[in-house]
Amino acid sequence: MNRSTIAGAVDLVQEALKVYGDDPASAAVLEGFARRLAEPLRIAIAGMVKAGKSTLLNAIIGEEIAPTDTGECTRIITWYRHGHTPRITLYPLDGKPRTLPLKRVDGRLVFVLGEVQARDVERLDVEWPSPALRNMTLIDTPGIASLSEDVSARSTTFLAPGDSQSEADAIIYLMRHMHAADLRFLESFRDTEAGRSGTVNAIAVLARADEVGGGRIDSLLSAGEIADRYRHDHNLRKLALGVVPVAGLLAQSARTMRQQDFAALQLLAGLDRADREKMLLSADRFLRSTRPEGLSAESRASLLGRYGLFGIRLAVVLIPNGFNEPTPLAHELARRSGLDPLLDLLDRQFQARAEALKARTALVGVESLLRASPRPGTGHLAAELERLQANAHEFRELRLLATLRTTGVPLSPELAAEAEGLVGGWGAASYARLGLDADTTPGELADAARRHLVRWRAVAENPLTDRSALDACRVVVRSCEGVLAESSARQRQPA
Repeated sequence: MNRSTIAGAVDLVQEALKVYGDDPASAAVLEGFARRLAEPLRIAIAGMVKAGKSTLLNAIIGEEIAPTDTGECTRIITWYRHGHTPRITLYPLDGKPRTLPLKRVDGRLVFVLGEVQARDVERLDVEWPSPALRNMTLIDTPGIASLSEDVSARSTTFLAPGDSQSEADAIIYLMRHMHAADLRFLESFRDTEAGRSGTVNAIAVLARADEVGGGRIDSLLSAGEIADRYRHDHNLRKLALGVVPVAGLLAQSARTMRQQDFAALQLLAGLDRADREKMLLSADRFLRSTRPEGLSAESRASLLGRYGLFGIRLAVVLIPNGFNEPTPLAHELARRSGLDPLLDLLDRQFQARAEALKARTALVGVESLLRASPRPGTGHLAAELERLQANAHEFRELRLLATLRTTGVPLSPELAAEAEGLVGGWGAASYARLGLDADTTPGELADAARRHLVRWRAVAENPLTDRSALDACRVVVRSCEGVLAESSARQRQPA
């Protein structure tokens, strides 16, 4: 993103603070925007109860620090930030924040609330020295559509407050199937003040994807077909940038594999294939089995709880086929869980445009404040706001992307699909916009960008092009020019 736009957003918030400094409520809101501009992108993980939100969060971080049981802590909004030393801070609805003790049980982080009830906690704030948290803050939220209306309301109010800004810049939304409740929530998130600015900033995850095929080794293939169907569904397509199938339990356990896990899986892999397949027909059969020798009942239960039948079945096939060391096996299991495509989508769709999403949130917030609390001496703020919004090409791309996915643009289906890619619908990186591989050379990128630029200039200048599509064409042309300039500059750099 243009550095002047980011700096302009920061300056605008500071100028607004000078004007509204005597209004504690407005000043608090503006100070919040200032912090957001300086912090990593905030990504919330949301979804129905038992969709596997905390499990997926652990997989992304690569450590088991989010509670995955059904205890009190899963009913609390919990922030996970990067910190040099581990720390857990509880923020009560009433009273001062306090630090919770750090406690691990069987390798998992446990939150000790003491006498405090979840309903009395505003949020938990976890600082953790994880590399994954350097560039993003993850927010774990209670389940949507919970039997407890209070639990559901917490997530909905936090993520989609309606007439104010959401605390999250983007959302990973987990669903088992595509229900009306899922669509309603994503629609409400898009309809917040930030959403009405014209941004599509949600990714959908087909959660617990291994259960789609009954835990068979090819379960992720079946889940991939369903995810592809959802990806092209008109109702979901306008609300989410993509749909990815993920076996969250396997992803978490693969990223946190222990030596004892690998040793147990090795023992199972050494069994006769027919015997092993009979044993793994069901969870009950696996737990009741007495083979192989050396694998205790406790080890079986632990293995089943951590990997599920799908993970165990997959691991014992991979081990004899070359993945006979813990690290290669863990990496392959994580890849086959669907986690890698999700991380890639997060990088392409969120991280690559993080500054634009944060700046857009801040500018829309200032605009809302000027509209809701007008006062003398704000003319210069309104003028600067309008200038920033008009000149930032990234904002025009986000608006066009939302339009292409909702009301549409009067272009042929082929051109509309091409425009969606070129403005960053499949990722903000140059290669993703052009539909090429990540290892495409700068020269090849420049050639492809040049071809697209010529094509879209011709579309824009064609008298038969619908007048209402001309603005969209100009945005696409500008995007092509940007990709061409970037690729040409990289081409000129010394090897």
